[in-house]
Amino acid sequence: MKTSLSDTGIKVLSCKNCITGENENISFSNGLLLSVEKTGEINSRFYTAPGLTDLQINGINGIDFNDTTLTTDDVISATEYLLSRGVTTFYPTVITNSDESIIALLGTIVKACEIDPLVNNCIGGIHLEGPFISPANGAKGAHDELYIKAPDWELFKKFQEAAKDSIKIVTISPEWSNAEDFIKKCVQSGVIVSIGHSIASNTQISNAVKVGASMSTHIGNGVPLMLARHPNIIWDQLSEDELYACIIADGIHIPDTFIKVVQKTKQHKTMIVSDATCFAGMKPGAYTRHIGGDVVLDENKRVSLKAEPGILAGAAKSLPENVETLLEHKLFDLKTAWQMASVNIQDFLLHNSTGYTAPVNDMVIFTRNDSSIDIETVVKNGTIVFLKK
Repeated sequence: MKTSLSDTGIKVLSCKNCITGENENISFSNGLLLSVEKTGEINSRFYTAPGLTDLQINGINGIDFNDTTLTTDDVISATEYLLSRGVTTFYPTVITNSDESIIALLGTIVKACEIDPLVNNCIGGIHLEGPFISPANGAKGAHDELYIKAPDWELFKKFQEAAKDSIKIVTISPEWSNAEDFIKKCVQSGVIVSIGHSIASNTQISNAVKVGASMSTHIGNGVPLMLARHPNIIWDQLSEDELYACIIADGIHIPDTFIKVVQKTKQHKTMIVSDATCFAGMKPGAYTRHIGGDVVLDENKRVSLKAEPGILAGAAKSLPENVETLLEHKLFDLKTAWQMASVNIQDFLLHNSTGYTAPVNDMVIFTRNDSSIDIETVVKNGTIVFLKK
C-alpha cells in the first residue's frame, strides 16, 4: 500500500480521521475520490478531516475583497489559495463602505461564481459585515463611520439584488431602533443575522435573539476597550443559549483565557473564523491599504497601524493557522480545534441557513508535526483540487 501522496501512482491511502479517531483507507482514481473504508490498526502519518469553512474572511494572500479594484480573477486566485490551505468553503466578507462600492464588490464576487464552477462550489455565500453597525468608538473598529447607518431593508434588498441573493450572513448592531424589524425580515428571507460591532444593551441583545439573530461576529472584538463589569455586550451574548459564537483564534485578537471561557460556555456552538485580511499569506513589512492606511505586518503576523503600533489593523492568519495556534498554545486537542473550524460550522449552517445543503465529499488530508499542519491533499465535492508537489 502506498503511503506518499507525492507518488502519482497512488490508489489507496491509509489515514486516521482526526474527528472520529477511526482508521480509514481512502481510495482515489484519476483525481476522484472513490471510497472511504474503515480499517483496522494502521501505522500512518496521514490524517484526514472535513474541509474547513471560513464564515468571515476579508481577503487573502494580497487579495482584498473590499478593494473596489477587485477582479473576478482575484476571486478565483483567492479560492485556489484557500483550497491549498484546506479551506473548502468560505464566505467572502464585504464590510462597511459606500453603497456604490458595496454593490460593485458584491457584483464582482457573484460574477466570479458565474465564471468558475469551482469558485461557485467553494463560496457558500457572502457575509455583509456592515454598514448597519454601531458608530461608537471601539465598537465600529476599522469601519468607516462616514458610511455607517441604521438598518435599511430597502437598501439591503438592493445589495441582495446586486449579489443575486448570495448574501447569506449579515452582521448588524441590534441597538438601532428598527433592528428587530430588520432582523425578522432577514431571517424570513433566509439570511443569517449575526450580532457584532455593537454596544447594544442586554434587552436589545435578548430581543434580537428572540426575533432570529443566531450568531455573534468575532465575539470579544469590535467592542469598546472599556466595558461595565456586568452586564456588558460580551457576557450578554455568551449567556444567550441560541447564539453560536465566532472567535478569531490567532493568538493576537483575544487572549487564551477568553477563548477557553467561550468554548466552555458555548461548547459545540463555538466557531473559529479567520477574519483574515489581504495580509494573510504575505511577507512581513510595511504596507498601505485603503482601510487603515499605513500598516505594519510583523513576523508574528500581527497587523498594526504604523502611527499607533498598539492598535490592530486586521488579522493575518488563515483559518488553518488559527487551528495551529490553538494547538501551539495547548488549548485544545486536534479534534476539538478542527471541529470548531469545520463540523461546528456545518452544524450551525444546517440549523440556521434556509435551503443550506452541506458539502459532500469535502476532505483534507494532512500530516502533523506537533502544532504544525502540513496540507497534502484537498478534495472538493469528491474531486482532488489540491495535491502537494
